[in-house]
Amino acid sequence: MALIARTLSRPVLRLRALSQLRLTSRRALTTNSGFLIVSEEVREALHSKKPVVALETTIYTHGFPYPDNVALASLLESVVRVNGGVPATIGIIDGIAHVGMSPEELIRLTESAGQQTTLKLSRRDLGYVCGMRLAGKQFNGGTTIAATMILAHLAGIKVFGTGGLGGVHRGAESSMDISADLTELGRTPVTVVSSGCKSFLDIPRTLEYLETEGVGVGTFADGRQGHVDFPAFWSRDSGIKSPMEIQNEIEAAAIIHAQHSLQISSGLLFANPVPADAAIPKHEMDSIIEEAIRQANASGASGKDNTPFILNKVKELSGGKSIPANRALIESNVKRAAIVARELAVLEAKDTQAQGRESTYFTPVPSSATSSSAITSITTPPSPSQTSLTPVSASPAEIIVAGALAVDYSCDYAPLATSANPTDPQLHTSNPAVITQTLGGVAHNIAKAAHFVGSSVRLCSAIGDDLSGKAALSQLEAEGMHSDGIKVLAHPSRTAQYVAVNNTHKDLHLAMADMSILETSTAEIVKKAWLSSPSEAKPKMLIADANWTTETLHTWLRYGKSISAITAFEPVSTAKAGRLFCTPSDSDPSAIFPNHLVDIATPNNHELKALHDVAYRLELFSLHAWFRTIDALGIPPSGLRVPLAITTSPELVDQGIPQQSIKLLPFIPTILTKLGPKGVLLTKLIKADDPVLSSPDEAQYVLSRCMNGDSEIGGLYIRLFPPEKILGPGEVVSVNGIGDTFLGALAAGLVKGKKVEEVVPLAQRASVLSLKSRESVSPELKTLRSEIDAL
Repeated sequence: MALIARTLSRPVLRLRALSQLRLTSRRALTTNSGFLIVSEEVREALHSKKPVVALETTIYTHGFPYPDNVALASLLESVVRVNGGVPATIGIIDGIAHVGMSPEELIRLTESAGQQTTLKLSRRDLGYVCGMRLAGKQFNGGTTIAATMILAHLAGIKVFGTGGLGGVHRGAESSMDISADLTELGRTPVTVVSSGCKSFLDIPRTLEYLETEGVGVGTFADGRQGHVDFPAFWSRDSGIKSPMEIQNEIEAAAIIHAQHSLQISSGLLFANPVPADAAIPKHEMDSIIEEAIRQANASGASGKDNTPFILNKVKELSGGKSIPANRALIESNVKRAAIVARELAVLEAKDTQAQGRESTYFTPVPSSATSSSAITSITTPPSPSQTSLTPVSASPAEIIVAGALAVDYSCDYAPLATSANPTDPQLHTSNPAVITQTLGGVAHNIAKAAHFVGSSVRLCSAIGDDLSGKAALSQLEAEGMHSDGIKVLAHPSRTAQYVAVNNTHKDLHLAMADMSILETSTAEIVKKAWLSSPSEAKPKMLIADANWTTETLHTWLRYGKSISAITAFEPVSTAKAGRLFCTPSDSDPSAIFPNHLVDIATPNNHELKALHDVAYRLELFSLHAWFRTIDALGIPPSGLRVPLAITTSPELVDQGIPQQSIKLLPFIPTILTKLGPKGVLLTKLIKADDPVLSSPDEAQYVLSRCMNGDSEIGGLYIRLFPPEKILGPGEVVSVNGIGDTFLGALAAGLVKGKKVEEVVPLAQRASVLSLKSRESVSPELKTLRSEIDAL
């Protein structure tokens, strides 16, 4: 009997040895930089058992032109992060497979779209493009579903979000035209979340082929009861019942967990119907498809040319409705994939703990309620009892930016053909829109812009102990910025959120902001959390936004003055701009006097008026110190209306914009008023020893000179900087973060010793780059680094 037992055990041992050999081989491949690179962020996430979502790149290289593909790539990665996951965008750059890409790598790949050396890659092509690099030929490539699955599996990623699946083509019984996506699902254990397959394919045969391959196929019911249809990409229904129904992401995660626990080596397909508000009805889509196929057959479009031909015809015959449906469904799929990956990570963490093994993954569930003033360090997963602090000066930084870090929602009005107003959304009702999610917040955007143009920046802000906060922190670290200034406040504090509603020209129509997490922070919390242990390495500039209360805002600005830093104020909104001011009885009188609180402010014209009106209401224009400064400017008794009209414009003078900024100079000696397409108006006090007073080139901007012998004030400088380029409505992608980009780029120049008037044109160019970007702050700001040094 023992002999029999030993004999029977040998094959098992051989199988285990073989399995271990295969595992070892795979590990060697995933770390081999010669053919495959897994980004540091993705490696760390996988090691820590964080949720990771694979993203394909064929949609960028062969689906959308540059720079639309960059915007889409940034959007989808942001969707993953906002929903608690880590994005792993997969593609080929110069013959090397990348799992997870930096912004620079992503831009490099998307820029190559349409070039002959940029290929569409499936399983059969991976060896070719990687091998040819060794022969001196370098290719870029967008990975299809099949290729993305292979590379994701090699890296250890289990969930993949994409648009539509390939399938069995109509007439495949003769042409044998069957997508490699289907066979890949049959042999690679990765779960694909897609909107079914395109309805010009043979959906019944596609499902039959997947069944033959042993692929589990389910459709998210989205609350529907009973049997549901397998979706048909642009339409929620196909007329073909789904093999399985899945109610929610928790059920989907449970299926994946069981599949991997049972070591089933095939994939899973979870169909996510296109969002109802973007869907095209089945009967309408059927007629479009039939006509597109008829024209394809008539023109002889076959093989690899068939699908592009039909897609183009669908776009044409649907009147362009297929394009917003495409965007909506892929964003929805990626969001759902991120939530599934998150729930899967929770299940795996619980399973690990149940087996007595230590889990390094922190389950994304809010902590139990504690005092809202409890502050935790971000270096470890927060707990209610943890109160350790990291001071602002933990690592060297030229610039400190204190204020809001938020999750931004941009709602771009997308009117229907029957909408009453083709430009602006209607109030008191629901409006069709394209909604995107990004990491934002005024302070974050300012810090990111300064970081992109080459400055060392520390963002000081607070997030909640919630999913949005964890996603925001992950994104911040992925951007390469300091995170030691981010504090986690325990429940019930919530991570800040901002919702912008834009019209069809991308101009702001309405905005809503929840910044309560900062507004409930006291001066004591600010001092303890951020200012308790300043180091010898002093920042050169401190920027604070108006999301703080007046008390905490002044705490930040006084700290900046105490370390002799340039202080700047971003008003944020008309409602919050007035927080800069307080009456002498409410605070130290010196706080509102010249050069005692803030050096620079960057309002728009509406925020400038709000600042002016609050100062008037508080009777600050009646203070003796205000009169002394205004008298020292040397403004003639006849006034400055004519010189102001010549230097700026009669329109701005009629609106009172330069006059308001002059009246505020005793409190803010440099004011940069952002005027949108009209440019930027610089108004500033000239110091008595400023060389500008004797410069012939600057004489046209010196509108008055001190005549009373004041030892500090030399005169008044006003200059209108027109925009270098005015973008048309079709060129503007997003207006969110434009003013923040301006201030961030401006700060980067100022800390390098440049004058305000020298840096404004560069800051304007930075704003234009962000106007053309889906991101609040365009990654292309990095191209401006050399220009700052050249100023």
